[in-house]
Amino acid sequence: MGHTHHHKHTEAENIRLAFGLNLIFAFVEALGGFYIGSMAVISNAIHDMGDSVALGLSWYFSTVSEKERNRVFSYGYRRFSLLSALFSGIFLFFGSVIILYNAIPRVLNPTEANPGGMLVFAIIGLLVNGLAAFRLKGGHTMNERMMMLHLMEDVLGWAAVFLAGIVMYFLKVPQLDPILAILITIFILYNAYKNLKTTMAIFMQVVPSSINIGEIEKSVLALDGVKGLHDLHIWSLDGVHHIASLHIVVEKPLDVIETLEIKTRVREITSKYSINHATIEVEFGEKDCLVHGSTHCSDFAGVE
Repeated sequence: MGHTHHHKHTEAENIRLAFGLNLIFAFVEALGGFYIGSMAVISNAIHDMGDSVALGLSWYFSTVSEKERNRVFSYGYRRFSLLSALFSGIFLFFGSVIILYNAIPRVLNPTEANPGGMLVFAIIGLLVNGLAAFRLKGGHTMNERMMMLHLMEDVLGWAAVFLAGIVMYFLKVPQLDPILAILITIFILYNAYKNLKTTMAIFMQVVPSSINIGEIEKSVLALDGVKGLHDLHIWSLDGVHHIASLHIVVEKPLDVIETLEIKTRVREITSKYSINHATIEVEFGEKDCLVHGSTHCSDFAGVE
């Protein structure tokens, strides 16, 4: 118990440190980006603010998601951890649209950016985001790993700004700054879209992409004594903890011990697919199926 408490505390501390570093630097780089006239720095500021939103909400919701289930939230609070991905994705989307609206005209009519200022912010950005990512690198939770990937994207963005700053320091190519801002923003939009798509899929209770529902059906139907399978539903609470419910039809009536044995074998199959909780109904014949209230009693997999 003590180890678990310490682990949660470490996760919260890591995310809180990354959140504090990112938030402070995001405001500094936004003001600095306007001051030196660099759209590339401003676009990275928007990205950092989006990550700050994600880190802050992740810090908060990671605590909320550990609450015990109750009569209102019978599955617990794990799905709250998805809200940080949803909110940060929406923030990044609208922020990116604003950056594109301002950066695209500057390609045709570029304004002079300060390459020295870009280099200074790039170096600070590499240090700040690098430190935050390093702090989360050893994290064991999906929460920490996802946030670390976000921060590594920031590191790559600042590396690009650094290289652009060096080029602009020696060559007069003011178009490079808005072009870089557009490229960074398109990269951000692409990842924001992927994260939003994944998050919405979980909210809509789509079968997790890592699970092949056909393989599970075949494995269950291959068990001795099982002649049919229907009402197989698989969904995810938070992208990590998966849930399944299914009805299996057996060849003959089973006693209590036999029923427990066949349920254990089915759970051994579902556990291989990271399904943490499986509700299994055992039925014999269509009449038994109707008694259990199924709406798909005639849709037995393997009996079609």
